Amino acid sequence: MNILGRRVRWLLVVWMLVISAVSYLDRVNISIAGPSIEREFHLDHIRLGWVFSAWVLGYALFQAPSGRLADRFGPRKILTLGTVWWAIFTGLTALAPASIAGSLAILMVVRFSLGVGESIVYPSSNCMVAAWIPSQERGLANGLIFAGVGLGATVTPPLIAFIIFHYGWRASLWTCGLVGLIVGGLWFVIARDDPEHHPWVSPDEALYISAGLPNATKNTESQSLPWRSILGSKNVWVITASYFGFVYVAYIFFTWFFSYLSTVRGLNLKASAVYSMLPLAAMAAGSSLGGLTSDHLTRRYGKRVGRCLAASASTFVAAVFVGLGTHVSDARLASVVLAGGAGALYLAQSAFWSVSSDIGGRSAGSVSGVMNMGGQFGGVVTASLTPFVAEHFGWNMSFWVAAGLCFLSAVAWLMVDPDEQLTGRAKTQ
Repeated sequence: MNILGRRVRWLLVVWMLVISAVSYLDRVNISIAGPSIEREFHLDHIRLGWVFSAWVLGYALFQAPSGRLADRFGPRKILTLGTVWWAIFTGLTALAPASIAGSLAILMVVRFSLGVGESIVYPSSNCMVAAWIPSQERGLANGLIFAGVGLGATVTPPLIAFIIFHYGWRASLWTCGLVGLIVGGLWFVIARDDPEHHPWVSPDEALYISAGLPNATKNTESQSLPWRSILGSKNVWVITASYFGFVYVAYIFFTWFFSYLSTVRGLNLKASAVYSMLPLAAMAAGSSLGGLTSDHLTRRYGKRVGRCLAASASTFVAAVFVGLGTHVSDARLASVVLAGGAGALYLAQSAFWSVSSDIGGRSAGSVSGVMNMGGQFGGVVTASLTPFVAEHFGWNMSFWVAAGLCFLSAVAWLMVDPDEQLTGRAKTQ
């Protein structure tokens, strides 16, 4: 695959990686600022978990509507508007007062609203992939885009910890908002909704892209699939259920892993920031490697093996690592084992989005929005259930619950038919 020779679509993929990283910077920053917010707002872990869950709830509820907006108006405009929204509500989080009645409710409302704005990221991304990326390259494309999850989350702990140490937690959020505005503005300059309208695309690249698109994407009649067709598909429901388990596990690392290392494992602020980066770096590496591997297996053995079986196997390995990691006595070694679980988990990430893009065609934003909506409810549950289980049954049990859901996610992949494209009428199997 000559990436540099046909580079415009890959430029957009790389910039989506950057947007993905910034979106995770904006969502993970509060977990690093969490101890400072707890002290200033006089919160315990349970109530801080409500703040985390408020963001995820807003993010989850608006996935499907955001996907429909991206399908209708295109990812260029919707993503640009989204980055402005993030900047506003990230700044409002920094302005939240700690000394008035109802301060916790204000925090929750602001974070909920931020989640609503960030819900457009990945449905819009999948619209771009559906229009720009040939089917045989979608594993790598999605792998790179979701490497931004690990990249953003890897950069966040040391960056936010540094700003908090020198300037306070509020300054760290202002910084994140400014970065989002810059990245969104550049996206509007370089992006177009399809290759035909991009002045930089050569005729050769346009032909190559068109030849590799599934029929559902080329067929303009499938551009607006009715909701009954999407919600009537067994594939959509099974992928969504699998993604619920996937996201549940991922959000332990995004929300509670830093606090776990500092309060349970006894690491200091600096060590916690460093070791909490390991799972996130493993996610970035696993996402890209998983995408490459998935594309290779798909070209050689078909989508059933390359997408579904590969994702099932890697998610099963993740369940083993996550379940056993907390039983390692040394905190640093335990971080390495759990990082292995996070990396194995993200080997499957690109498969979710590649399959939803393939079966959704021109309605990839809506299909992936439904999948991500159901998946993000896993994050809603994680944010609040993890500290609850830890308080009543211990932190080991919190990770074993995650491992169990990870195993069920692996089983669900075995029931997915990656070759079934959605049509204008509901179809179940």
